[in-house]
Amino acid sequence: MSRIPRERTNPAGKRPGKIGRAGKDAPAVEPLNIVHGALPSREVILRFIADHPQKASKRELAKAFGLKGDNRVELKHMLQELEQEGMLQKNRKSLIRPGALPPVTVLDITTRDKDGDLIGRPAEWPEDQGVAPAVAIRQQSPAGRQGKGKAPVAGLGDRILAKIFPAVDRGGPAYTARIIKVIDRRRGASMGVFRTAPGGGGRLLPIERRGEEMVIDPEFTGGAADGDLVEVEIARLGRFGLPRAKVLSVVGSVGSEKAISMIAIHAHGIPHVFPPAVIAEAEAAKPASMSHREDWRDVPLITIDPADAKDHDDAVYAELDPSPDNPGGVVVTVAIADVSWYVRPNSPLDREALKRGNSVYFPDRVVPMLPERISNDLCSLKEGVDRPALAVRMSFSGEGRKIGHIFHRIMMKSAAKLSYQQAQAAIDGKPDDQTGPMLEPILKPLWHAYEVMKRGRDRRQPLELDMPERKILLKSDGTVDRVVVPPRLDAHKLIEEMMIQANVCAAETLEKKRQPLIYRIHDGPTLAKQEILREFLATLGISLAKGGNMRANNFNGILAKADGTPHQTMVSEMVLRSQSQAIYGPENIGHFGLNLMKYAHFTSPIRRYADLIVHRALVGSLSFGEGGITPDEEAALDDIAAEISTFERRAMAAERETVDRLIAHHLSGRVGEEFAGRVSGVTKSGLFVSLPDYGADGFVPISTLGSDYFIYDEAHQALSGERTGLGYRLGDSVTVKLAEAIPLAGALRFEMISEGREMPAAVRPFHKAGRRDRGQVRKKPGTRPPRGRH
Repeated sequence: MSRIPRERTNPAGKRPGKIGRAGKDAPAVEPLNIVHGALPSREVILRFIADHPQKASKRELAKAFGLKGDNRVELKHMLQELEQEGMLQKNRKSLIRPGALPPVTVLDITTRDKDGDLIGRPAEWPEDQGVAPAVAIRQQSPAGRQGKGKAPVAGLGDRILAKIFPAVDRGGPAYTARIIKVIDRRRGASMGVFRTAPGGGGRLLPIERRGEEMVIDPEFTGGAADGDLVEVEIARLGRFGLPRAKVLSVVGSVGSEKAISMIAIHAHGIPHVFPPAVIAEAEAAKPASMSHREDWRDVPLITIDPADAKDHDDAVYAELDPSPDNPGGVVVTVAIADVSWYVRPNSPLDREALKRGNSVYFPDRVVPMLPERISNDLCSLKEGVDRPALAVRMSFSGEGRKIGHIFHRIMMKSAAKLSYQQAQAAIDGKPDDQTGPMLEPILKPLWHAYEVMKRGRDRRQPLELDMPERKILLKSDGTVDRVVVPPRLDAHKLIEEMMIQANVCAAETLEKKRQPLIYRIHDGPTLAKQEILREFLATLGISLAKGGNMRANNFNGILAKADGTPHQTMVSEMVLRSQSQAIYGPENIGHFGLNLMKYAHFTSPIRRYADLIVHRALVGSLSFGEGGITPDEEAALDDIAAEISTFERRAMAAERETVDRLIAHHLSGRVGEEFAGRVSGVTKSGLFVSLPDYGADGFVPISTLGSDYFIYDEAHQALSGERTGLGYRLGDSVTVKLAEAIPLAGALRFEMISEGREMPAAVRPFHKAGRRDRGQVRKKPGTRPPRGRH
């Protein structure tokens, strides 16, 4: 790892100036030799980015090297080449080295080093990048940096937002960090499975790989039974022997959904208990007043949600545009619960909402961002009840082009609460007693408006990846009943498109007002990922043009070529893997997947903090009264965006792991049975196989595939036998036997029953000289198969 220079010669060749530190006492190291105005070499660029991640945007690089005119263009091309070669990758608005931490990162403080200094690791880290890097936490003096203000102080178990610097000391962690703020102070509780011991008491078996077994004395079992999932705190930590613990609560059987979701909640540090001050503020809240509000209670807005939804934060209404200047046009109204009225900046409710970032959804449990008094009552757009809202009226031409919009702060009264299935059935000719009278005046105009809006969507051509979403249905005891794929109805698409357009309006309005906000941004695929996809598609005879100006419709063309072929699922999965992850950020780069230049989340403030920030920005910039954004919030948008992006990934990981554990427990009694599956991933160490009927993925270690040598071909996404020429490719239908199920780890291990198929000549693992292809993997007899999560 490159060292951080404390000082360097500046571009003009004048006296050195400070540019970055790893803590306040970082020693000086050899400076970069920079010639002002001259295009630097690739090596200097990479060194500079490694040493100064906070100055790693294209603009900052050009400024640092004094580049103008053609040299700026050459710098842009050089950075694109480095991205294509995998030497750099984009992170929000900056460039980082692959596997490097971004300049601002959320860390969990996990341990101390031999000198007693705190060590943290990224709160979320991609599994395919190996072990998360360690970060040495530099505590500042109580007076803060340069004696200004009070410095945040953190301890073991805390989650922090930190400024990251490459480490100066090569013998320690790769990074050092300065604490920006403490996000969450986690109590010192652990979770595990209770096992009874002869004579009373028991042991705690940890659920985390790095967890430690503990002894629980008879008087501290808390009534736990053998096999219960329990939460404990350390009662005594001696110099010798195992720690002794006390049971705080019994979650229940490890096979129940409640217990399994609690594992994920605990493992990811998701706050799930509201502090008393937050509950008190929520309970004391009063219904909103009519101050600065228009009375829209006679507008027949309706909510259309899942049948089991408890909070309703959006309502819709549509009608023909009466303006003679817009023949064939429609006016669509979207009303969103006015959470900003109840959750004011820096209040206990607000601080807790930011700590959570978003609601987390498990198969039969929700960890809400806001207490039920707010989310399910005062801000829920209940049928027939007065509720405050922010509404946007959007006008569309007959061709589906949005020609205008205007926001209002209103008081509304929902005319009806419908489910997706109920609304769709009415449109399909099967109305019920509730939807029958609404069909002509409300539902049909909504569907007509959607047809008009769909013309604009079709012209825009967003990325059309239609990947089925599975839903787990549970029995009354919390165990899995079955896995289903709910049909995707026009009712779903109608609400989705109307919400997308409302989000566009929010971003456009705030930009026009020059109001700082948090965008929902989605970068295009990196050049490195494009190249991997290009090589793969070439093996199927599908071409992908080179260049960095890819658009969503380029990928739609690929999907269309694969439609109806045996490769359809395989191509869809590879296109999905090539995409970047959508995040939040205060600087707009557009939304690649939706093919939109301006986009901000506005429509779900009950369950997403980003939407609440956008609501406050609208209230403030449009002079809508109380609850607007504050200057302190505007100054902190960069940090807030980093936090909530991390919390979103945390929620996704917790939700995914809970489903994995539930399915593994569901199948644990069927070890030895055979299942129909599909190869969903190919790696050097084996195959991932998904079971479509269960929404589960398991692993087939390469050591169990047979006696042949198997060689990994990344371009073809295949493992091919060197001797037989038989192998497996991404998307292949296979039969597997369940060899092992580990519910607590959410892991399934399979044995391959299918023989494998003849590989195309291009996949055969022989060069002309008889050497094996790159990435070869040999089956080693007697090798123990990998266990746990892969």
